[in-house]
Amino acid sequence: MSPMNLAFASLPLSPAMLANLEAMDYREMTPIQAAVLPAVLAGRDVIAQARTGSGKTAAFGLGLLARVDPHAAATQALVLCPTRELADQVGKQLRRLARAMPNLKLAIVCGGVPVYPQVATLRHGAHVVVGTPGRIGKHLRKGTLMLERVSVVVLDEGDRMLEMGFADEILAIIRTLPHERQTLLFSATYPQGIERISAAIQRDAVRIAVDEAHAATHIEQTFYSVEHGQAPARIAAWLHHHRPASTLVFCNTKAQCATLATELARQNIHALALHGDLEQADRDRVLVMFANHSCPVLVATDVAARGLDIVDLEAVINFELPRDPEIYVHRIGRTGRAGASGRALSLFTPAQRSRVRAIEAFQQTKAKLGELGELAESAQPQLVTSTRLEAPMVTLCIRGGRRDKLGAGDVLGTLTSVGGVLGSQVGKIAISDRWTYVAIERSVAEQALAHMNREPIKKRHFDVSRVD
Repeated sequence: MSPMNLAFASLPLSPAMLANLEAMDYREMTPIQAAVLPAVLAGRDVIAQARTGSGKTAAFGLGLLARVDPHAAATQALVLCPTRELADQVGKQLRRLARAMPNLKLAIVCGGVPVYPQVATLRHGAHVVVGTPGRIGKHLRKGTLMLERVSVVVLDEGDRMLEMGFADEILAIIRTLPHERQTLLFSATYPQGIERISAAIQRDAVRIAVDEAHAATHIEQTFYSVEHGQAPARIAAWLHHHRPASTLVFCNTKAQCATLATELARQNIHALALHGDLEQADRDRVLVMFANHSCPVLVATDVAARGLDIVDLEAVINFELPRDPEIYVHRIGRTGRAGASGRALSLFTPAQRSRVRAIEAFQQTKAKLGELGELAESAQPQLVTSTRLEAPMVTLCIRGGRRDKLGAGDVLGTLTSVGGVLGSQVGKIAISDRWTYVAIERSVAEQALAHMNREPIKKRHFDVSRVD
């Protein structure tokens, strides 16, 4: 395939798959897809550098599905992900890609939820299994998952799985797979651990790295030098001044996340923290609220934010610069996507100036240093604006989900039937097994809440509450 030919139709895919891609409005490949798919479809092992939002799921998903026979009752493909959120995201995308394969069964197998429903799902058979290493390993030890007929395995975001301590679990899983298989490894960065695990599990792998440097026209990167302890006030001042609708703030530690979220709340900014100490239910709630624009600021660590894919993220803030410039590039790449503009604000102390120089060398461009005076005056607590920075949407939680046979159409129909809520005032509807979260424009949220507590959904009454 010519490097200039980015059409999916140029790939050796079935007519049904190409028709499905067109229905999904997938006409031209992203750079990572154009670089990876020919090798994947040719059956080669691949180690590829790709970040969240680059289109990597389709890059491995199309190749994976091409190797699966829906008429063979066995697990034939395995995708390992570092977090439950990423596994859910990958599973949903693979299901969309597999619409051209009506008999294909896919199971998502992750921790944080009971094991026994997963056992029942696996017993009924799954051609493709997507999951986290810990839970996949548990099913293997229990004998509830058989992988002896797997022909392709994908390690998605391999660097994060290694950071989270999954190396031994991954190798144990790989040892249960057939020797003759295709192994695809995707990683945002290439630490030494990735090189070692690639050497251990792959054969003659094609190494692919697509230059995804962030153009200054898409992401405005500004660095501010601050004294120790000044960062929270400076961030609050910047947020009040620019008032972005959606901002992701990266911290290097869980303690920083909790402290900064508390300080932003004290300065009249609606912010939520996302880190490893959260219970799964709280983590799900935070992710849903940020994704559906019910919270304008999310404060997170790198590991906690992995798998979070917000298309229209306006700004990224580095509370503290990471030591690795690749991590910095990966962080700010969350904004300025699909040709949209984005902002990246980074704070550093004088002692961390070397990190700025490392980023300059990595990006081969001079860092833009902001004037401290731009933020200094408004950073004084007594001068911070009294206008609360809050999101345009509010999340309502319905105590019912897939197990109650609820669908997005049922919820939308009840909201718009006699409640006086317009369809245009309803945002994302996220449905899990037991819960349904629906985003409503703030101006009609109380009206919608009262209506939902009065009216039945599918002839049943469910408790509905506002999530803050």
